[in-house]
Amino acid sequence: MFNHVMLVGRLTKDPELRFTAAGIPVAHITLAVNRNFKSASGETGTDFVNCTIWRKNAENTALYCQKGSMVGVSGRIQTRSYEKTDGVKVYVTEVMADTVRFMDQKQKEPLAE
Repeated sequence: MFNHVMLVGRLTKDPELRFTAAGIPVAHITLAVNRNFKSASGETGTDFVNCTIWRKNAENTALYCQKGSMVGVSGRIQTRSYEKTDGVKVYVTEVMADTVRFMDQKQKEPLAE
C-alpha cells in the first residue's frame, strides 16, 4: 500500500500554531491548490486542502509563512472522525505533513550606497 501526497499551493490564512498538553507544537494550514484543467466556462478550479504540521516544521512554518505564502507540502492523507456535542458525527480528511518547503523567493535587501 502507498499513501503519499505532494502539494504546492498558497496559504489561505496565517498558520495556526498551538501546543499539545505535552508541549508539542502543531500547526494547521489550508493550501489553495489550482487544478490542472479548466471548466467548460474556462475557469481554473481550486482545491482547499487542510494540512497538519508537527514539531519543528510547525514552528518554522508559523514563524516564516503567512497568508499568501507559497509552500510545498509532502506527507500522507489521513482521515479521522469525531462526534459533536449534539451527536452529529464529523469526518475529516487532511494531509499530515512530513516536509514543508518554503517556495517564495526571499526579498532582496537594497544595496547600501
